[in-house]
Amino acid sequence: HIRTTGNPKGVMLSHDNISWTARTVFKMINENYGEEVLVSYLPLSHVAAQMIDIWGCMSLGGTIYFADPDALKGSLVNTLKEARPTGFLGVPRVWEKMQEKMKAAGSKASPLKRRLADWAKSVGLQYNYSVMNGENAVPWGFMLSNNLVFKRVRAGLGLDRCTFCCTGAAPITKDTLEYFMSLNIPVKELYGMSESSGPHTVSINQYRIGSCGKVMPGCKTKLDRPDEDGNGEVCFWGRHVFMGYLNMPDKTVEALDEDGWLHSGDLGKHDKDDFLYITGRIKELIITAGGENIPPVPIEDAVKTEVPIISNAMVIGDKLKFLSMMLTLKCEMDDNGEPTDDLGPEVLDFCQQHGVTSTKVSEVLANKEPAIYKAIQEGMERVNARSTSNAQKVQKWIILGRDFSVVGGELG
Repeated sequence: HIRTTGNPKGVMLSHDNISWTARTVFKMINENYGEEVLVSYLPLSHVAAQMIDIWGCMSLGGTIYFADPDALKGSLVNTLKEARPTGFLGVPRVWEKMQEKMKAAGSKASPLKRRLADWAKSVGLQYNYSVMNGENAVPWGFMLSNNLVFKRVRAGLGLDRCTFCCTGAAPITKDTLEYFMSLNIPVKELYGMSESSGPHTVSINQYRIGSCGKVMPGCKTKLDRPDEDGNGEVCFWGRHVFMGYLNMPDKTVEALDEDGWLHSGDLGKHDKDDFLYITGRIKELIITAGGENIPPVPIEDAVKTEVPIISNAMVIGDKLKFLSMMLTLKCEMDDNGEPTDDLGPEVLDFCQQHGVTSTKVSEVLANKEPAIYKAIQEGMERVNARSTSNAQKVQKWIILGRDFSVVGGELG
């Protein structure tokens, strides 16, 4: 495996690493041997794709459908509808694209259908929060919502047979998770890395919004050098931990300590029920001019949750007196994955509701659209109100004229 973040490194995984991890994960899902159906769409250099599409499917005696090469450009749903998988791992961008398309379709529905959908989604969200909290209370109207809305949505996405929907490989927003919960499609988070043969923590029978779950059976987690808030470096131990980096003994020593603990470089904390929450990367820590250590990811995620029309948010503040933030609006992508000037469906829907005539990012910036700027400022103030110190408050922000992308070099 080639580690998929940072500078390329060959990750050496043993037969035992792979076979033990595959069997452990799929035992937890209570699979039906020989009856499971999966869809492969990620590059097989991705550890999640190898673990699920090849080794997991092999351990299940399952059937695998290979999607078209342009799956991530829009054809994936067609494969899902044909295969009707029983389990599906979607990276966050896949779930976000589904959300955007469904919201765009919903905005064109009649007022009566929109009201019905909004009511059903409120019932669905209430029900799935109840399930998540272990109460399993079925609210009034759930069965009607299921028959009128949820079943149709699942069938339209090809997920009508899917008993386990999950996400991993990158952070996902609370807004997207709650959107699918409201449609009775709870999407559960996994966390791990190539060096742990894929997963380390999983959310299956028990889960929490924003958490990547609990450690797999037979594995251990420790938080190294936690701060006063309980945030420490997430370290892994277990049979899934890799053998080392190919021809890089110095990097191997950095990652694996003498007791066999794999140091992930991620910051995390546990709640009282032992669910793990990833709060940032050690190398991403911002140290202000006043000497305060600030993890930027929770602030960025909070802004995107409060202001759903935001696509990307980036905190700036290292060695500076205060925090600032660069923001991009959700926009359409072209066939090569490059951001265009056209506003995305969610932003257009917001504009329609607030009497904004702009349809392009450049028009929003040129006009300094009051409704959009006001929504962002109010969202920023709500995030700042929850900050634990003044140093963690965002004092200034700016909207950029182009979204971040891999092609543009902003994303790795």
